[in-house]
Amino acid sequence: MTLSLIGLVSIQIYWIKNASAVKEANFRRSVNESMVKVVQKLERMEKNKAMQTNQYESMLNFNRHLEYDAFVTTGGLDSLISLVLNMRGIDTRYEFGIYKPEGSQFLLEKSTNYQNELIQKGYAFPLFPNDIYTSPEYLCIYFPLERQFLLTELWGMLLISIILIIIIVYSFSYTITTIFRQKRLSEMKNDFINNMTHEFKTPISTISLACEALEDKDLRGSGEFLDSYLSMIREENRRLAGMAEKILQTAVIDKGQLKMNKEQIDVHKIIGDVVKNIRIQVEIKDGEIRRRLMATHPVIEGDKVHVTNLIYNLLDNANKYSPKKPLITITTENASNGLVITIEDNGIGIGKNDQKKIFDKLYRVPTGNIQEVRGFGLGLSYVKAIVEEHHGKISVDSEVNRGSKFKVFLPNIIRE
Repeated sequence: MTLSLIGLVSIQIYWIKNASAVKEANFRRSVNESMVKVVQKLERMEKNKAMQTNQYESMLNFNRHLEYDAFVTTGGLDSLISLVLNMRGIDTRYEFGIYKPEGSQFLLEKSTNYQNELIQKGYAFPLFPNDIYTSPEYLCIYFPLERQFLLTELWGMLLISIILIIIIVYSFSYTITTIFRQKRLSEMKNDFINNMTHEFKTPISTISLACEALEDKDLRGSGEFLDSYLSMIREENRRLAGMAEKILQTAVIDKGQLKMNKEQIDVHKIIGDVVKNIRIQVEIKDGEIRRRLMATHPVIEGDKVHVTNLIYNLLDNANKYSPKKPLITITTENASNGLVITIEDNGIGIGKNDQKKIFDKLYRVPTGNIQEVRGFGLGLSYVKAIVEEHHGKISVDSEVNRGSKFKVFLPNIIRE
């Protein structure tokens, strides 16, 4: 595809350059033919003037031409050149002058602003070649807007060619982008299936083992063991239900069917409840959760369940990705028309490239040697969706091996 695209664009550019070269050649030919006519007309004008003033015989004997001001004026020469060029379809600005190399002087000129251009870039045509006693003189003409005029002549073809090239390049880019996106989604889907299988397999195996143990007649009479296994089944069943709910929530969000039950909620109270539930998991790793609740107005309008899940997911991630002695700090402060919640950890951090993708569905940051970190890659995409449903904003500031800081802004009032 790349080689085909390069070939098509190259051919298109080649034909444009070819057409431009043809137009330029036609322009030069038209100028040459026009100026030959002007030179011939000047010679006839000189001859007529010489005959009228009885100088023709003297001019023939001495092979000299009359002074220019004797038979032509600047305005007259300008009108003559304009007429001849228009007959050839050349309707663009021009400058002209009669130049004499001996002495490097202009004997006649339209203006004095283009003398260098007339000599270096202009078209030159010899005047009065039969005058052997006078040094050569040239009629020079220069077109300041020659390139623009040629482009104007080609604008139709150029416009179509540019549009076609843009369409081809855009289609190519879109196709390649789609291919890579589908490839990435396929890899993420496979990772999701593998992770989901592992996550579901563990509680299912635990429940299966507990059921087998309960079937053992020797254990049925022991109330202590019976309660232990029932508690284990209950906990693993709750875990399965939680994972299924997380997947269902993502499906609901994707369909745009997420419903928000808005009410006045105290974010500080929600943070307290979440910290109470997750503290044990942090303390098992010899970690600590610090609260700096500095917001003087912690009440906002929002959905209590989803805001609770939002904070829980961020705290859970901070704990999971802090391998040793997690130090998690949750801060609140009031901002203009809202509340800012900041959750900072001392974990493994997130690379710059991954920071752009962490809120994508199914995307999981590579964790190196931390193999025990499992998940579906749905947590942060859910968090972002909830923040956006509350018309808020979320951002991340992180460095590898230096921890991460997630900042969430939630407005006091959700304006539909």
